Amino acid sequence: MTVRNLDAIFQPKSVAVIGASRRPGSIGGMVWERLVEGGFAGPLWAVNPHHAGESDNFDGHTVLADAGDLPEAPTVAILCTRPATWPALVHRLGGMGTRAAIVVGEVRDEDDRTHLRHALAAARPHLLRIVGPGSLGALTPALNAQLGAAASIARKGGVAWVSQSNALTNAVLRWAGARGLGFSHVIALGGECDVDAGDVLDYLASDPSTRAILLEVDTIRAARKFMSAARAAARNKPVLALRSGRDDAGDALYTAAFRRAGLVRVDTLDDLLDEIETLGVGRVAASDTATLITSDRGVATLARDAFLKAGDTLAPWSAEARAAIETALPHAQAGNPLVLGDTAKPEHFGLALQTLAPQRSTGTAFVVHAPTHSAPVEAVARTLIEQQRFAYRGMLACFFGGVDEATRDALHAHGIPVHTTPRRLARAFARLVDYRLGRELLMQTPETLPAQGAALIEAAQGEARAALARGQAALEGEAAARLLGRFGLHCEPEIHGDAGPGVKPVVDVAVEFRDDDNFGPVFHFVAPSPDGMSPPLRVYSLPPLNPVLSRDIVARSPYARYVAPEPTLTALTQLSQAVCEVREIVGVRLTLRVLPTATLIVAPRLQLAEKRSRFAIMPYPRRLEETLDWHGQRLTIRPIRPEDEEQHRRFVESMTPDDLRLRFFSAVRSFDHTQLARMTQIDYDREMALVATVDDDDGKPRTLGVVRAVADPDNETAEFAVAILSNLKGRGLGQLLMSRIVAYVRSRGTPWLVGEALRENAPMIALARRCGFTVTPTDDPGVVGFRMALE
Repeated sequence: MTVRNLDAIFQPKSVAVIGASRRPGSIGGMVWERLVEGGFAGPLWAVNPHHAGESDNFDGHTVLADAGDLPEAPTVAILCTRPATWPALVHRLGGMGTRAAIVVGEVRDEDDRTHLRHALAAARPHLLRIVGPGSLGALTPALNAQLGAAASIARKGGVAWVSQSNALTNAVLRWAGARGLGFSHVIALGGECDVDAGDVLDYLASDPSTRAILLEVDTIRAARKFMSAARAAARNKPVLALRSGRDDAGDALYTAAFRRAGLVRVDTLDDLLDEIETLGVGRVAASDTATLITSDRGVATLARDAFLKAGDTLAPWSAEARAAIETALPHAQAGNPLVLGDTAKPEHFGLALQTLAPQRSTGTAFVVHAPTHSAPVEAVARTLIEQQRFAYRGMLACFFGGVDEATRDALHAHGIPVHTTPRRLARAFARLVDYRLGRELLMQTPETLPAQGAALIEAAQGEARAALARGQAALEGEAAARLLGRFGLHCEPEIHGDAGPGVKPVVDVAVEFRDDDNFGPVFHFVAPSPDGMSPPLRVYSLPPLNPVLSRDIVARSPYARYVAPEPTLTALTQLSQAVCEVREIVGVRLTLRVLPTATLIVAPRLQLAEKRSRFAIMPYPRRLEETLDWHGQRLTIRPIRPEDEEQHRRFVESMTPDDLRLRFFSAVRSFDHTQLARMTQIDYDREMALVATVDDDDGKPRTLGVVRAVADPDNETAEFAVAILSNLKGRGLGQLLMSRIVAYVRSRGTPWLVGEALRENAPMIALARRCGFTVTPTDDPGVVGFRMALE
């Protein structure tokens, strides 16, 4: 399961507390107190046989003796009882229609684990979701839904907190409450017997009340689901991750996984807490640079040092910006930082913001202020609020010594985050820049490398299978070099000295491909220290790799400046293709010999087996490629690839305006890079787009049509859409594509395929009927729905 019924946890309409109590210090007492104190407005029931019939001690709510006495099914139940009671309670509640349960109690021994397994089995037929065991709870402050035993009430805000730790969740709630900060949602996952971090990321990715997600995890349990959910979330909003244990052996792999998913890893809890202020309060637009505005030279120096250390994000000013400031504020020291002078008044801060507004290259405005007689904190804060409209890239503030509660709340209400030191300010902004850079990496279109022919790939697969049939569990030397050579890799079967007369390697990189318990197949690259003093280079990466991801690995190497990067990134991409295409390869050890203008594979050894673990990120599904004759042309139908962006842009531009309107339900002129990247860089684990292409006169592929199906995270329903070039309609291409997407979705075990079309789109409606869809009305009279059962 994934997001199914998570809305019951985060958007509850009614709540039952099983084991509610008023005994001080009891779990049932804390849960009941939080719910009542939080002001939950929906139906609220207390269940406890020892207090049946009481109401005086339960805030006017009559206590029920048994869950079966509930007048209706609660949306969510909070279980504060012993583990032995969980199976029967879950069975009873699930049968009534309850959709989720939060298990507060802990699992302490084998008997408790047995009861938990039985509770999960009882929940499954009813699709009832379980948070916990040992969960502090789930909080949605906008609904006054404080579900659980949290130490304090959470305030409403724009950041979601997701954690595996109850203690950290309590600490964060207290810290945020003392600073007037709030959350869209808070959830402590506990033992993750059912609902886990990947599920919650999937839900929050499309939650409109959540602007950013702060994630604290120790272990990822279902890597493929987590990576898919994390990549989807990071495309929509910042996701910052904290994981303790930098010294454990697998931590570098978590860093690689977070980076691959577009998550920003933070080093300390303090860093994560600062982002509650920055992301939960601020409305900071996309910007990679900032301008510091202050009145004091010493403060300016401190702030500049902080920004240089955090990532050198101060904006270089243009001559126009400098001249504008010198005209408007002749007594100021024009530049970045902008020093207004010791006698600066509040209005000078406002004038600086107004003057810099047209100078878009100056980036986000950062006001760093130490109070003076001429510019008191409260007056400067009011000026920032009044002049905020001029900070087109957003504004962040730092007031030495802090501000009073009323001033802080006023700044927060206007979307201005407030930090207490320049260091916190600089680091918080640097993490926003990291997010934007990571998101750009997710959205970059890789350049096309020469594709290996199907015959070469089949030959490599055949060599691996033949070796296994002979009882060989490994290939090395010439045999391994021959197999890898099918993918364009230049291999030397044995280790020897230089690559030739006068050619010395820049570095030999030890490469290992192996199975990880959490993430499945991974690459590990190790290179010696470049200077003998700094630590050796150790980099993990999750396949599949493309040229963009390979370039990211190469760019982080201290040796990168000594070599031409293309041979190495090509070798990495081809090596990734080899292990993706030849599924019998379960392990690799080799040396990547990097020369100034070439890269060789030296002494490869391939470990073979009949089966291996699944990739955390699904590779390109080449098995879905096919070529057929169609109206005298050779038509290729295959999954879309990231490098298809330019080809897909030409396809969309070839469609008529009316066809675009019928496909996208509104007038469309063109698509930018971000939109096209979303169309071509898909997650093959939950989405499929099949394109039909033919080669044009220059031998380049041209897209004639595309069909797409996107499954919900529960794989219960997939929604399809199809588009064909206007001049090809009526020639059977639409039905050809539809038959293949129906077969694909059916093969994934998805029960339903659905879609929609404008009522005026008669050809699409006719196509749907020919393919076996039932046409149904929708809530919009101008739109019809399509539905097909696949089971």
